[in-house]
Amino acid sequence: MPQDELRFQYPLLALKFPDDETFASFYPGQNYSVLTQLKNSVVGLGEPVLYMWGESGSGRSHLLHALCSEVDERGDSVAYIPLRHYQSMTLDIFENMEQVTLVCIDDIEEIAGDEKWEKALFDFYNRWSDNKENRSSGASLVFCANHLPKQLGLKLNDLVSRLEWGACYHLTPLNEEDKLGALQLRAQLKGMKLPVDVGRFLLNRLSRDMNTLLDTLDQLDNASLEAKRKLTIPFVKEVLVL
Repeated sequence: MPQDELRFQYPLLALKFPDDETFASFYPGQNYSVLTQLKNSVVGLGEPVLYMWGESGSGRSHLLHALCSEVDERGDSVAYIPLRHYQSMTLDIFENMEQVTLVCIDDIEEIAGDEKWEKALFDFYNRWSDNKENRSSGASLVFCANHLPKQLGLKLNDLVSRLEWGACYHLTPLNEEDKLGALQLRAQLKGMKLPVDVGRFLLNRLSRDMNTLLDTLDQLDNASLEAKRKLTIPFVKEVLVL
């Protein structure tokens, strides 16, 4: 099926991924091997099937968005399926998806126990495996979840077995120094400077969940631009009412 037909048939193929969730904006910490594997996948040198797992805030979705953006920009078909929204989807989301160059399936844990969805994912995986001669070179299938396949609570043992076939990578959570580095990298990409003392202040006073920290950084960026002030601890206290 031609690329333009694929894009027309599947709205998810035409998603605009977040501009700030790229490979360049991902602070790897101890996850260089995962980042390298995904970058290799973009140029057809990585494993064709990859399973990536990590706790919430570990950067799973960020990496999937980055991978999808890279493949989409080179003109190949992309599908990103966030199963946390599966209840608003229909099972035929997987129809003909085996022909897509890159398929990323996020939040597999969300369908655990739902027999119809587990079976639909299993059937898609089998079709994808059987269809390799009809896909472009470098095609990839990437799964993401919060635990290893056997720990997801899936009822279909054959699906668990399939998910264990590919290369498996664990996303190690960032430690405190890594989180500081991640905040400074994101600030730099926004064209702002986050002094070390301000970064440590945020880590000490706010939830250390990376999504919360990055959302707060966006808030401070907007406030800094509006007030035309640099990021200092007094200014941060004022903006965040701390």
